Amino acid sequence: MRTDTPQPIRLADYRPFPFAIETTRLVFDLHPSATRVRAELTVRRTGEAGQPLALNGERLKLLSVAIDGQTLSANQYAVDAEHLTIHEVPDQFVLTTEVEIDPLANKALTGLYMSGGRFCTQCEAEGFRTITYFPDRPDVLSRYSVRIEADSVLPHLLSNGNLTDQGSLDGARHFAEWVDPFPKPSYLFALVAGDLDVLTDTFVTMSGREVALKIFVDPGQASRAAYALDSLKRAMKWDEEAFGREYDLDLFMIVAVRDFNFGAMENKGLNIFNSSLLLADPQTATDADYERIEAVVAHEYFHNWTGNRITCRDWFQLCLKEGFTVFRDQSFSADMRGAVVQRIKDVWALRARQFAEDSGPLAHPVRPSSYLKIDNFYTATIYEKGSEVIRMLKTILGAAAFRKGCDLYFERHDGEATTVEAFIACFAEASGQDLTDFFAWYEQAGTPAVSIRTEYDADAQAVTLTLGQSTPPTPGQPTKKALPIPVAIGLLSAEGEVLRDTEIVLLDKDAATVRWDGVTGPPILSALRGFSAPVNLTTDAKSSDRYVLLGSDPDLFNRWEAGQTLARDLILTRAAGQPDEVGEERYADGLGRALVDDAAEAAFKALLLALPAEPDLARMSEPADPLALYQARKHLRTRIAVHLGDLLRRLHGEMQSDGEFSASAQAAGRRALRNACAEALAADPHAENLARLVGHFEASRNMTDTMGGLNALITVGGATRDQALALFQQAWKNEPLVMDKWFAAQARDPSEDALDRVIALTRDPSFEPTNPNRLRALVSTFANFNPARFHDPSGAGYRFLADQVLAVDAFNPMTAARLVEPLGAWRRYKPELGALMREQLERVATHPDLSKNVLELATKALT
Repeated sequence: MRTDTPQPIRLADYRPFPFAIETTRLVFDLHPSATRVRAELTVRRTGEAGQPLALNGERLKLLSVAIDGQTLSANQYAVDAEHLTIHEVPDQFVLTTEVEIDPLANKALTGLYMSGGRFCTQCEAEGFRTITYFPDRPDVLSRYSVRIEADSVLPHLLSNGNLTDQGSLDGARHFAEWVDPFPKPSYLFALVAGDLDVLTDTFVTMSGREVALKIFVDPGQASRAAYALDSLKRAMKWDEEAFGREYDLDLFMIVAVRDFNFGAMENKGLNIFNSSLLLADPQTATDADYERIEAVVAHEYFHNWTGNRITCRDWFQLCLKEGFTVFRDQSFSADMRGAVVQRIKDVWALRARQFAEDSGPLAHPVRPSSYLKIDNFYTATIYEKGSEVIRMLKTILGAAAFRKGCDLYFERHDGEATTVEAFIACFAEASGQDLTDFFAWYEQAGTPAVSIRTEYDADAQAVTLTLGQSTPPTPGQPTKKALPIPVAIGLLSAEGEVLRDTEIVLLDKDAATVRWDGVTGPPILSALRGFSAPVNLTTDAKSSDRYVLLGSDPDLFNRWEAGQTLARDLILTRAAGQPDEVGEERYADGLGRALVDDAAEAAFKALLLALPAEPDLARMSEPADPLALYQARKHLRTRIAVHLGDLLRRLHGEMQSDGEFSASAQAAGRRALRNACAEALAADPHAENLARLVGHFEASRNMTDTMGGLNALITVGGATRDQALALFQQAWKNEPLVMDKWFAAQARDPSEDALDRVIALTRDPSFEPTNPNRLRALVSTFANFNPARFHDPSGAGYRFLADQVLAVDAFNPMTAARLVEPLGAWRRYKPELGALMREQLERVATHPDLSKNVLELATKALT
């Protein structure tokens, strides 16, 4: 049972580490259950004389400690569960330690562990301390050299930097030596040893250097890394053109790993990826997989400058590398996939994850001020909202000044561990603007609410816009200040003609008034175009105005937004017991007109067909009734399927392709529209539609269409669903990544027996709770994306999730903590449901031997 009270780490308490670690020499003698790690650290005092040397270390068996070659006796140092402390050390010395660790028993998947018979590492944020004793913090930069010794059955021995030597030791074992010429923090250290296939290529940088590219995968799967390799080369080229950043080593490597807590890790020169975000071919990966691979490969590569060459002074500055890098990868994806479609997808994800976070007990600023476990702050706020803050900065400054600020940042802070203040200072200097007030975006939690009221003076042909902003209280921040919010606004006529092109109104006070002259008719407001700021917007627009925007707005994001708002309002009013039958018919008509617009691309039309998700609707209808929302949304889906049946069947047929598979954005858009039509038709499963859906599934020639058909048949339910699931399982039972999709599809099943089916699946022989991908596919998908069944009135869904949290926490606290969040939203739901959720949350929070990871999130969610 836990007897101590974990103390938070606070930004205000930051102090530099009193020693510099100039070089780090690591020697690994790899054995699955008894790996020895010898570390030689060249240490120089930089702080006050007399300060002890305190190193982080956890789950290490200490074998020896020496200073300048002299072994220390036990009374010359102190060891506890988290530290090695040497009280008396000279001002400059070489510290040598040797430890033993057990990678095979490491199911937490941090530090050095085994996956599929190979050794691999994950050191961000605090995993390096489970490998050896070290000041495991991002502001301690050191130059690393690494020697790896292992059995010859593990032919590839990889680490950061450049390979300088390799050879045989005694026939049964061999070695490799790696040197990284760039100083880096310990969280960027990486090691992989295993039997792997490799896909190779080269890239010539803008200065003419040739870089060797290598992607290492499971034997026999090299061909599935081809798209990732192509994405890498495009990302390298794009970063040179968009940001002037060139790669700096002679070798860039990526390794695919099946067991991985994160999506991927940007270790210098040796990225390690969750295999689900690296491997793809048409038969086993969907278009969504291809998109994610492209984005994540780019994201991790872009970290070479925004994260590696320039890193964080402390973990409170995490947004400095993650928010900026998400902005960069989203910009890359927009150029690769189409700016409008990508922006809609990014905003959809932001609202689903970050807006929910900002409105709950786990709300925190983009730069938090305290934590128990930094692992818990790899959040949508740090990543996605952090990106939105950068996007607003670019909007306010303009593209040229923004690029000038980026260049100054890269030049001034290369090779440093720095802060958000230093980052913003570069843009202030480059632009000549005072960004003092802008910094509040980093320090203030919560999603601002922006309101706009429109008044038109026909005689003066002038429109007056009255804007206001407010941010609701969040934990620890009851009072909020006004933020500088760029609001992109345009005006249309009732006929859909442009009255005024887009202008940016900077709302930097609680309220402001803008008058525009020369407006020749009553305007229809098109506000927050392109989602110019991460806010909740309300206007005095009528529903008729939104139909004009849906049909005519030149800003396609706002055209999509108008459709989402109309659908949302119809679903919420029906869920509240006040259905608008006429409005539902009018919405179906308007949607049909949008779907036959020849100027709109297929991918955009597919997004128009997607109704607001139930979790998003719950956020807008507190106290939420999940079952009522599910039924209201289902009713509108059925209305659309019946009203637009002929059009949906026609589009479904027209979008079918008999040609060779292409991963291009255009081809993916056609498949997206075809599968969106199939999903819509599933809401009206009469004989003709059902036959079409069965044919869609059985005739599919790629995983995108296979999953589109399977998901539609799961919605239909019954024997048709069961037969499709059985056929899918039989075809793909030996493909772990595809079977993750099989588990996830069933976790979303809206049928009344869904929870029983999910519980039964946890007993399936192929369910691996120790594998984060499989666990997330079933448990997290059910809790987050099947609200009508997770929020069963009996509370059984909550008990199931709490059971899973506690079971997983025993071996993987990081992954367990990420399962807590659905229970943390208990205040948002009907009191009878909220009470049951809180009961299970209390059960988790008071469990003996709870990890710091889960304890922090569970206790915050209760307060």
